[in-house]
Amino acid sequence: MTTQGDSTSSPADHQHHAAPAHGRGRRVTAGRLALWTALAGTAVAVGWVVTRPNPGDLLPGLGPTSDRPAVGTPVPGAAPAQPLTEAQAFLAERYFPAQRGIDQDGYKGRRTGARQGADCTEILQDRAHDPLHEAGCQGYLGVSFTRLDQQVQSSVTVLRFADDAAALKAEEVLREATPALQFVQPEGVPAPSTPPAGKQPLTTHRVAAVGHYLTVTVSRFADLRSTAPDTEHGLDDATRVVANTAGLPFIWM
Repeated sequence: MTTQGDSTSSPADHQHHAAPAHGRGRRVTAGRLALWTALAGTAVAVGWVVTRPNPGDLLPGLGPTSDRPAVGTPVPGAAPAQPLTEAQAFLAERYFPAQRGIDQDGYKGRRTGARQGADCTEILQDRAHDPLHEAGCQGYLGVSFTRLDQQVQSSVTVLRFADDAAALKAEEVLREATPALQFVQPEGVPAPSTPPAGKQPLTTHRVAAVGHYLTVTVSRFADLRSTAPDTEHGLDDATRVVANTAGLPFIWM
């Protein structure tokens, strides 16, 4: 559509050349109004479609909305995800991720080893002497933490039981038999043979029932020294902080 005097007038304009000038002006003005009205109506309609799509609406660049399932709507034919059982979720990486270190009360450490299993006898120093024989242990996980200066190592063993009463019973047993459990070694570090001069390494430990779980935390020096000056509190601090960290994931379970 062109205006009067446009050098690029269409053939339709020439067909009405004999009409009075004021008649042409009225037709052009009415045509423009009709076009603007149509464009305005289209813009409003497009805006409504984009902001409030109905099933079957055609969205620019997206296609019909009726072919796209709504967010959160299960996809036909796809099996719904099944929640993990407690036994399946009882994994070291779930509760003590490798990338999550400890920085608390002056102690800084990182996770340096991990293991888990359903057979609790795997954590015993001597399977012939099992203090947990009748305790009903249903699974274990173990992690090691090493202080950032590499001087102190801590071992955490978490035991899972059917109920709180069973965990409390096992707590009483292991308070006197903590050495019966293996020390969780840092990965890549060979297990030490015997302490110097055949002496037992100096250790500190803490046993605590948390719901139907039991945490056993032991700390020792990396060089397996059997003595330390009275002013050395590294083992005590490591055991306290690591034991508290180990129990937190199971408080509300």
